[in-house]
Amino acid sequence: MDFEYTDEQRMLQDSIRKFLEKNYSFETRKEIIASRVGYSPLAWEGLASVGVLGLPVPAEFDGFGGGGVETMIVMEELGRFLCVEPYLATVVMAAGCVGAVGTQDQKSYVLPRIMDGSMRLACAFGEPGSRYDLAHVETTAREDGGFWVLNGSKSVVVHGSVADLLIVSARTSGNVTDREGVSLFFVNPGEDGVAGREYPTYDGMRAAELVLENVHVSADSLIGVADKGLPAVELVVDRAIAAMCAEAVGIMESLNAATLEYLKTRQQFGVPIGRFQSLQHRMVDMVMNCEQSRSMAMLAAVKVDDPDPVERRRAVSAAKELIGRKGRAVAQEAIQLHGGIGMTEELAVGHYVKRLTAIDTMFGDADYHRERFALAGSIAAEPILAKPRSKWKQI
Repeated sequence: MDFEYTDEQRMLQDSIRKFLEKNYSFETRKEIIASRVGYSPLAWEGLASVGVLGLPVPAEFDGFGGGGVETMIVMEELGRFLCVEPYLATVVMAAGCVGAVGTQDQKSYVLPRIMDGSMRLACAFGEPGSRYDLAHVETTAREDGGFWVLNGSKSVVVHGSVADLLIVSARTSGNVTDREGVSLFFVNPGEDGVAGREYPTYDGMRAAELVLENVHVSADSLIGVADKGLPAVELVVDRAIAAMCAEAVGIMESLNAATLEYLKTRQQFGVPIGRFQSLQHRMVDMVMNCEQSRSMAMLAAVKVDDPDPVERRRAVSAAKELIGRKGRAVAQEAIQLHGGIGMTEELAVGHYVKRLTAIDTMFGDADYHRERFALAGSIAAEPILAKPRSKWKQI
């Protein structure tokens, strides 16, 4: 297997890195976090101009047509700069979901608007008490004339407060934890009956708790096939996990670089502390943990679009579990080797650690993914179904 990037992939990496180096300093990030919306419209426009908002969009819609490896390249750079833009929610998850199971009309409306930066989306899959189980869906959707009526609650909707459109999972049949009976819907957050509470997360992002009370959406807001939406949800979340694994690698590389520089400049007993062999050993451990994480992130990137869902689940869960452990080890060593200054707000190190901690728990912690890896083969393969429709009147 060839692990070298193609010329096109290297150009992608170079363009996103140069853009972030010029426009996304640590001080700029602090200003963005303190702003009312929690992301930078200017940076979002810049990402659109670079072309990365169209990364997973098929070429027929003038997108990049990229896969897991291209997503890894971009997410690694976003992690390196601690980017808080709604890229994961809008591009990796929402655009990926619409591209996988949306109708032609839905794709034609949503995907170009994602690419030009004029529309942001968020995926509302988690619920209070669901504990990472994507099949645990208490939110209901029932047909009423030419509409679907949604009722329920959604939890930790990342960037939900700035979304122009939501993708919501709801149960259209079956019991609360049945794999069969989950459907996906577009919901305009401005619809009557949609209420929410925004809050900052400790890693600098924004999330929202949503309540849906008799929310009416048109029949054409259904994404894919009714009752058959769970395989698409699992695919989208696996892509998000693989993307976050790449983001974690970028964060670890930045932590290693910052720690190495500190060891070279911090003086003790008249010499740089990097001269002490015990600290050199710990620095080597940090580098090894980062390289092991990179290998697993590459595995997840290659396997995330595997047609065999068992292979995909195992690769993604193995990567998430290992990167969670290795990332925690790198973060702890970075703090220890920096000393007390490593936990200050003024230094980026503590902010990298917070984001690594959030990645470790988002979409399943290590315990969850060890169990998911072990049980991956026990879940029957289910097709990801898309149903073509002639028109779409939701927006």
